[in-house]
Amino acid sequence: MTEEPVNATTAEKDSLGTWAKRYYYANRLAVETLLKAHGIGSTQWLVLRHLAHAGPTAQRDLGPIIDAERAALSGIVSTLVRKGFVEQTISPADQRQRELTLTPSGRGLLDGLPDPFAVVRGVALAGIDPAAIDAAIQVLERAIAQVQAHDFGRSSPEQGR
Repeated sequence: MTEEPVNATTAEKDSLGTWAKRYYYANRLAVETLLKAHGIGSTQWLVLRHLAHAGPTAQRDLGPIIDAERAALSGIVSTLVRKGFVEQTISPADQRQRELTLTPSGRGLLDGLPDPFAVVRGVALAGIDPAAIDAAIQVLERAIAQVQAHDFGRSSPEQGR
């Protein structure tokens, strides 16, 4: 039996990174589909959930918490304010900052929704051995740590030229 030659396209198509990315995008699409019927997106849901659990939060602190860039977060917050799900006020601690609070309408919306990430995860991982899931997580954690720890020429004096 002869093996099929592996070229760059085949190797990339079958790589761990490609499969991780495909899993991520399939999950995001499913979450967005679930939430679309309720008129919100996944990042909006994350903001509402955070405010429900943490209480009033400075807008500037929210970006790193939900992994959103400042410019994108500004639009997301504006949309949530316009829909009446979030109230934006001047922070009593710092007049230059805005504080976000979940409104009763936002709480009602959130309380009426199951966690879309948990729903999709339940479907995606149904019937898969928990040990296999743990092994996949360990592989990805180690791969991420190794890539993040590797220099890749960042400290090379040649880099700045």
